[in-house]
Amino acid sequence: MNLDKTIIWDRIEGILMRDYPVGYKKEGNKAYPPLFLFKCLLIQKWFRINSDPELENLINDRRSFRKFLGLSETDTSPDHSTFPVFRKRLTKGKFDLIVGEILTQFSEEGLKINEGIAVDARVVKSASRPMSNKKLANISL
Repeated sequence: MNLDKTIIWDRIEGILMRDYPVGYKKEGNKAYPPLFLFKCLLIQKWFRINSDPELENLINDRRSFRKFLGLSETDTSPDHSTFPVFRKRLTKGKFDLIVGEILTQFSEEGLKINEGIAVDARVVKSASRPMSNKKLANISL
């Protein structure tokens, strides 16, 4: 499934732009669009990335993250200090409103999100058998 095609991003952007206008100053660095920064936070939530520096590093490292965000091979992630500033401006209420909109869109498409944890484990037969207590007693004498 391709999330970029499943989610109607214009709706999400409309919610974000109500309270997060992007500046148009001629000096200083170009501002990141709020939808782009929100997608970064979604990656952080969906992949349980614990810190903003780790999010920055993973965006720069993973091709799938870069594609989802619309970054080219030469573009770099925003600095990790950008994420908490956006998060503070976004507020939990606004984040929850947007996540609710995404879940509504999923529901309209007959989709749902299940959370869980994947565990990678394998049972391996030991090369030797443990010694019996009797054999261990004989060795220690």
